[in-house]
Amino acid sequence: MTLLFLAAFLGPVPARAAEIEISRVSLENADEGYKLGISFAFELPRTLEDAIMRGFPLYFTTEVELTRPRWYWFDEKAITASRTVRISYNLLTQQYHAAISDGLHQSFNTLEEALSLVKRPGRWLIADRGVLKPGEVYNVAVRMGLDVARLPKPFQVHAINSSDWRFSSDWKQFNFKAE
Repeated sequence: MTLLFLAAFLGPVPARAAEIEISRVSLENADEGYKLGISFAFELPRTLEDAIMRGFPLYFTTEVELTRPRWYWFDEKAITASRTVRISYNLLTQQYHAAISDGLHQSFNTLEEALSLVKRPGRWLIADRGVLKPGEVYNVAVRMGLDVARLPKPFQVHAINSSDWRFSSDWKQFNFKAE
């Protein structure tokens, strides 16, 4: 009886926010610097699909942090980088548009095609050569999520109260030895 009273008083338990899974991540040395290869697996919640179809752009931001552990002080932050992909829908042309923060713009016929730039971005140069100390081991942390700070103000207020708008991955961590 007490349990029924609590359930009625507290209301329904909110559903867990949809999650983004980091399915593959690697950091590699290249001639020009250090490149991040990453891919994500997720299904866009219906609420976010509806927002895009109504003409509101969504921003997906990937963040990368490389830190070097130090025994005598806080860990040294060697690299912090982020990249944002904007997905939008043009009602007049009935096409989806994707724009990456460093300049690439493309048009697509379907939402799934546009989301491919979010799910499987190309290798991304996160730092020039010489930024990391050769032979040192760095902790790499990566995550991606919907950037609600870039949404129109009314949606920002709504996003705080709605689990559908809290759409992100957990931090994925691994070690990388600089060469």
